[in-house]
Amino acid sequence: MPDNPDGVIKRSIMIARHRTSVSMEALFWDQLGLIARTEGTSVAALILRIDGSRKRQNLSSAIRLFVLTQALSTAATAPPEA
Repeated sequence: MPDNPDGVIKRSIMIARHRTSVSMEALFWDQLGLIARTEGTSVAALILRIDGSRKRQNLSSAIRLFVLTQALSTAATAPPEA
């Protein structure tokens, strides 16, 4: 049986010299890493950017929405499949 059956991973991160933790499903962590690599930045820098632009939602929710928005944007600009 896996150690983490629901797939939620908790990671500690530093945001503006403040340590916090973020819990998200592995899929979101994976996609966040992919977006960071695509943009040529670190996951920490990307999270800092997301944190600076979030509204009232918690950081985990803001990251999930960012990842979803990026995925939808990519899907909308992808050429149609033959």
